Amino acid sequence: MSRWDYSYTQNRELSWLKFNKRVLEEAEDLFVPLLERLKFISIFTSNLDEFYMVRCGSLYDLSIVDDKYLDNKTGLNAHDQLDMIYDRTKYLYQDRDDVFDSLNQLLKDEGIVDLEFSDLTDDEMKFVNKYFFDFIFPVLSPQVIDVQHPFPHMLNKSLNVMLLLKNQSETLYGLIPIPSSLPKLIYMPENKNRFILLEKIIYEYAGEVFSNYKVKFKTVVSVTRNADVVLSNSNLDDDEDYRGYMKKILRKRTRLAPIRLEFYKYSDSKLTKFLCEKLNIQKNQVFVSNTPLEMSYVFDLYGHVKEVNEYIFNKLSFTPFNPKIPDTVKDGSIISQLKKKDFLFNYPYDSIEPFLRLLKEAANDENVISVKITIYRLARSSSVIKYLLEACENGKDVTVIIELRARFDEANNIHYAGLLQEAGCTVLYGFEDYKLHSKICLITRRDRNKIQYITQLGTGNYNEKTVKLYTDMNFITTDKAIGEDAMLFFKNMAISNINGDYEKLLVAPCGLKNKFIEKIEAEIEKVRNQKPAAITMKMNSLTDRELIDMLQKASEAGVKVKLIIRGICCIIPGLPGKTDNIEIISIVGRFLEHSRIYCFGTGDDLEIYLSSADLMTRNTEKRVEIAFPIEKSVLKKRIMSILNIMLNDNLKARRINDKGDYEKIIRGVDLIDSQNYFMHDDFRIIEEETEEISFFSRLKHLFK
Repeated sequence: MSRWDYSYTQNRELSWLKFNKRVLEEAEDLFVPLLERLKFISIFTSNLDEFYMVRCGSLYDLSIVDDKYLDNKTGLNAHDQLDMIYDRTKYLYQDRDDVFDSLNQLLKDEGIVDLEFSDLTDDEMKFVNKYFFDFIFPVLSPQVIDVQHPFPHMLNKSLNVMLLLKNQSETLYGLIPIPSSLPKLIYMPENKNRFILLEKIIYEYAGEVFSNYKVKFKTVVSVTRNADVVLSNSNLDDDEDYRGYMKKILRKRTRLAPIRLEFYKYSDSKLTKFLCEKLNIQKNQVFVSNTPLEMSYVFDLYGHVKEVNEYIFNKLSFTPFNPKIPDTVKDGSIISQLKKKDFLFNYPYDSIEPFLRLLKEAANDENVISVKITIYRLARSSSVIKYLLEACENGKDVTVIIELRARFDEANNIHYAGLLQEAGCTVLYGFEDYKLHSKICLITRRDRNKIQYITQLGTGNYNEKTVKLYTDMNFITTDKAIGEDAMLFFKNMAISNINGDYEKLLVAPCGLKNKFIEKIEAEIEKVRNQKPAAITMKMNSLTDRELIDMLQKASEAGVKVKLIIRGICCIIPGLPGKTDNIEIISIVGRFLEHSRIYCFGTGDDLEIYLSSADLMTRNTEKRVEIAFPIEKSVLKKRIMSILNIMLNDNLKARRINDKGDYEKIIRGVDLIDSQNYFMHDDFRIIEEETEEISFFSRLKHLFK
């Protein structure tokens, strides 16, 4: 008999597939501009690609090495989970094809045409023909597959034209890898809003490439490979540094086991059987898509339309939004302002500029002794790196703990680690067994013969690009206790001590989950003593079984639990006697909801923690994460106001029902899109007010 109660939990993989279907719904939303809807299909596709590479990859590994593994939410083994994923994925492909086909027609009506060969005019046909022989044909590397030409390695997610060929004596296969170095889109010279995909051109001219054969069948295929590389320091050579090891790991990723085979539009039973045998995959891992297999081209198209036709672009895209510097931040020294007050920034509505100004000021302030920071993901051409290098050049002690294993950002982080090390910064790489996911920066300076700590703590990365696309919170304070905790944190990281003792910070993997469990238990105890109790949380995903069970116990005891969970949600709300005091919504909109907020209690007993951590087992047990308290009442009020607006969203929010499925929220007279609300200037005025104003009065103020 299982130790787990499965009656109120659902499998994380199937929950994620439901979430990605929710992302696809944004591509169907009539209130979202057409080019933005196309981007949501691209996001859905890249999400699914990564899901197969990482989650299906790890389940594949488990199915081989651990036949006793069972999911602690459903009791399913790895094989069963993979079979369910493959089955559900087929329906998602159909949904995506329907949405893509509909959207393509709507874009065509607006003059943006994704061309088939049959759509080309005579002049366009001549242009494409010349383009193929001038620019494409010379860089192709075709091959037949026979005894002398063995089946080649197909790189992860690369596109390939596969052919069934016949000559006088035999039938054989041909392959043309589609070069990643070539532009994905070819625009027509007479009308640059008309374009054709590179793979369609190579597909059409494949017979010219194999001119000495008769083409019996041709199609475009792509293989998705397991990207869940197992890392171990025991594999390092004695004379190899960690950066060199990670470079080898990145090369290895392209050669791991196939997880999925995709055909673009056309498949053939003989070719399918051949590829399944060569790639060692089953037929339920094979999918046919009428949507392009690789959709990063959408972002190229987006930029292209913006450049060549501003009128159409403005009509078919979101109204531009520029993050603003809050009125609470004045011109001049940020350090001087921090002596008087803390700053709490709500990205992307607030600008990252004040934080960058702080780093620049610290780099040039003669009183600054040191700058220490953790890095997980950064933008290319990062200003953060620029100011860290500047600080080092100016004689500051700069310590950077950079996580080289930030998935799919490894190469970027390896590059930055090299730059920092060469400049003289102290560069550390974290732990073998724990990814360092914390977002913390500590500036130490002399102030009138005393040590002053300026501590920045955040829920998201120091990435100047994604900070305009993700919702996150950034807290900057001169609180002495938090500064001393931050100083201890960096000392502990430098000596590989994960068991540090901190006054205010909660640090995973040893000191976060147990403290959250204590705080949930405290709310349960309040209910038993007939005192007000509440739990409100916002996160990306909820998978940690212990915390799920604690929230269920809180619900059963009578604690009102309100959760805002963008993605994976393994607890099922609304089940009588089990989770009927739990309400869960998910918000998917223009910006990616990314902030993590954990609130316990009400009124004067309210405790609020912001964190880099979701309540996922990987965050609570396998990563170094920080949760930090917000203690000033004015900042608490601001955070609760933000959460209340999100909880009343009835446009972009979906409610999770008692079957674990998303459903639309019944809408009243006022339509509330929380992200649009936060972009509104009026909110900036309201949130600075200290007097008590009812939430619905604020809504009326906005919709006047």
